[in-house]
Parts: sequence; C-alpha cells; structure tokens
Amino acid sequence: MKITKNTLLILLLSLCASSLYAAEKTTGKYLNWATTIADSEIKHRPELWQADFVKKPKWDYTQGLVAKSMLMLFAQTGDSAYYNYVKTFADFFVDSDGNILTYKMSDYSLDRVNGGKFLIDMYHYTKEEKYLKAVQILRKQFDTQPRTHIGVFWHKKIYPYQVWLDGLYMGAPFYAEYAKTFNENTDAVYADAVKQFVLADSVTLDKKTGLNFHAWEETRNQRWADPITGHSPHFWGRSMGWYMMAMADALEILPEGYPQRDKIQANFNRLTAALAKYQDKKTGMWYQVTDLAKRKGNYVESSCSAMFVYAIAKGVNKGFLPEKYRKLAITAFDGLTKNATQVNADGTTSITKACSVAGLGGNPYRDGSFEYYVGEPIRNDDPKVIGPFIMAALEMNKLITSK
Repeated sequence: MKITKNTLLILLLSLCASSLYAAEKTTGKYLNWATTIADSEIKHRPELWQADFVKKPKWDYTQGLVAKSMLMLFAQTGDSAYYNYVKTFADFFVDSDGNILTYKMSDYSLDRVNGGKFLIDMYHYTKEEKYLKAVQILRKQFDTQPRTHIGVFWHKKIYPYQVWLDGLYMGAPFYAEYAKTFNENTDAVYADAVKQFVLADSVTLDKKTGLNFHAWEETRNQRWADPITGHSPHFWGRSMGWYMMAMADALEILPEGYPQRDKIQANFNRLTAALAKYQDKKTGMWYQVTDLAKRKGNYVESSCSAMFVYAIAKGVNKGFLPEKYRKLAITAFDGLTKNATQVNADGTTSITKACSVAGLGGNPYRDGSFEYYVGEPIRNDDPKVIGPFIMAALEMNKLITSK
C-alpha cells in the first residue's frame, strides 16, 4: 500500500489520540453513547455542512458545534472517521488564504465566530497555515464588534444593544482561547472576556430564582423587553444551557487567580444550584421554559438538558463545582437517554424532543412569551443537541472513571 502524506498524518493523529484514550480508564457506557450518536449523525448527514437541516452550505455556529464535538470524540477514541468528517468540512469552507465561505465579518454575528472554534484544534493537528489565517480573521471581528454602553458585545448587528445568553458561548470562550493559545495580549483580552460574563450576568439575573433571563435590551425599545429592567419575559432552558457551557469552558481557559475569575465561578455555582431545584424529578431533564413545569404546553427539552449535563459534569471534573453535583449529572444523563432517544429502522439512534430554534425580535416578530417558546417546532437530531450530547457523554465518561 502506498503511504501518502495524508495517510501518514491520519495515522500519526490516530496514534496520538489513541495514546490519550489508553491513558484513561473507561466504563464503556458513556463512550458508547457518544460514538452511537456521532456515528448516527454521520450516517444521517454524510457532509457536516448539512447539520441544521440546511439545503446549501452556510458557515454557522451549529456546524461548528458538531465539528468541535467530533474532534473531542476523536481525541478520546483515536477513530479517524471523526477527524476525517471534520477535516472534509473544514477544507470545503476554508481556502488557502484562510477565507471562510459565506462568512461576512460585517454581519457582526457572534454565532459565526463559534462556527470556527474547532479551527484552533485543526491548526494544532495539521499546522496548516490556512486554519491559522481563518482563526485570525474570526479573531479580528472582536476588535470592532458593536457593544452596549456598558461594554457587552451585541449578539448580532441586527440585534442592536441586545445581550443574549447565547452570545456568551458564541464569543467569549473563543476570544479567551485565542489569546491563550497564541499569546495575544492575554491580560487585555482576558479582562474583556471576563467583563462579558460578569456584566451579562448582572443584567440578566433574576435574584428571586437564581436563574438568568434569555436576554436584556439596553434601550428598552424592543416589545419583548421589560420597560423597567430590560429583561426578556422568561427563562429559556437552552439560553441558560449556552451560558452554563460558556462558563465551564471559560473557567478552564482562564488562569486560576485571574481577577474576577472567581466571580464567574460563583455565578456558575449559583446557577447550577438554581437549576437543581427545577430538574424534573420524573425524567431527570429540564423544561423548555425552565420554571413553569406545570404550565400546559411546556415539555422536557433535550438540548438544554444535554448542555446542563456537559457543563455540570465538566464542572465537577475540573473542580469548579462541588462533588455533590456528580449524582445530579448522572441522573440527568440517564434520564436524557431514557426519555429523549429512539432507535430508528435503519439502526441509527436519534435524539428527540429538541426545540428547533428560539430567539427574540426579528421578522416575524418573536415576543419571548411562554406561548412563543413552547410553540416553536420540536424535532429530532437538532445539531444543538447532537453536539452537546456527545460532549456531555465524554465528560460523563471522565466523571465516572475519575471517581
């Protein structure tokens, strides 16, 4: 057999990932869930750009989320199928100069930045300059990203003066990871990234419940914004899921003892404790509208549940959360697999009960009401549950083997 440069690279990567995997004890159960869902996703969507049920290629956060989870799975298993799935996707979108197909910085969308988080890993694996150039292009967006008057990034240019919990995951961890990885003015970037978390929490926090509202609008011009507080009306599960994952990842990136890092950790602990009170006792999952479990039309939702499991399991693994939350994570993951998965006729496994999308404002206008959140379509295998589920399973594998 002729050994090509690409074949040799894949062999070396597989050996590297396999050595990491061999160093970890595994129980099989959680890793099996990760590979089962990943293999099913690849069969359902042979090209990664097809995630989110799109008909033509588009650079977005959902594809990047799945890509990141596949690379994390590759790192634990050494199975090159997951790496190749991502590499094919990356090479389709990123040209030799690092330009990213369909990406427009002028949109100032934090979602588009998250689409490229996995490219930092691709550069480490391959040392191909095009990936570095692409990451640098995404990093530049932060230099001119519009901000509220208090200094928090707008979620998107089309959503002026709006801070969404979703946006914290989309932007801040990438911002900090880039600085750490490439040693780029780390103090200034870390300080700015920390500010995003601390200020966003302060303007979305509900002190009564300990939960965070989906969004905050500084000018109070949106119909969904409370004229006094600027808050959106409800606690949307997935928005807090994004926020929880963002805090777990940021705490890993930021050095211990960094100013106000402890504030992020305190907020992480506060929100975890609040969510524990709203976990459904029957299923172990969480509701679409978190605090209104008994209201007609509400339902246990899989994407927020997977996100919470990932963040909480990682928090325990890294020591960001107390050991007492280990049991909560186990109950939640087992409940998720029992109540929101199904085996299909073709032998693949699907994750069910995922909200397709939810936002605020726009056209047609989304008012943030209870009826709006529970009225959005529910579908199987939404990428916003696929990626977090794989990531959650991998963290659960570490959680159990570290005991």
